[in-house]
Amino acid sequence: MTGGTTFDGGCLCGDLRYEARRPPLDAGYCHCRLCQRSSGAPVLAWASFPLGALVYVKGTPCVYRSSPHGQREFCGACGCQIAYRESEAATTVDVNLATLDEPDALRPEYHVWTASRIPWFDIADGLPRFEDAGPPGAAG
Repeated sequence: MTGGTTFDGGCLCGDLRYEARRPPLDAGYCHCRLCQRSSGAPVLAWASFPLGALVYVKGTPCVYRSSPHGQREFCGACGCQIAYRESEAATTVDVNLATLDEPDALRPEYHVWTASRIPWFDIADGLPRFEDAGPPGAAG
């Protein structure tokens, strides 16, 4: 992180680097099947930034349309997934927290899509949980 409101990050191999140049709107854990399958993990931790905040400063991401409504941005060399955004009328971009240089700088605030939670995986953190997209106005 540099300068208080800039969050730096990148992929595993270093070919893709980004800056999120404004503070996030929120952060959470997603338990949906698309996030599980795209990350290979039981849950994906993300932060939503205003659409224009995410700037790639090294490399160009590959884009995969993972559903009729969304796309994932990833490194073409190592496959690391960096971000998710709506395909049409996007107002935010969700950045995978683990790709930040300092992932501990942001903390998830709630869990969404817990109806898809894998039963053997649970986070005992006491954060609010939503079976669907979450509270009104939530990003992600």
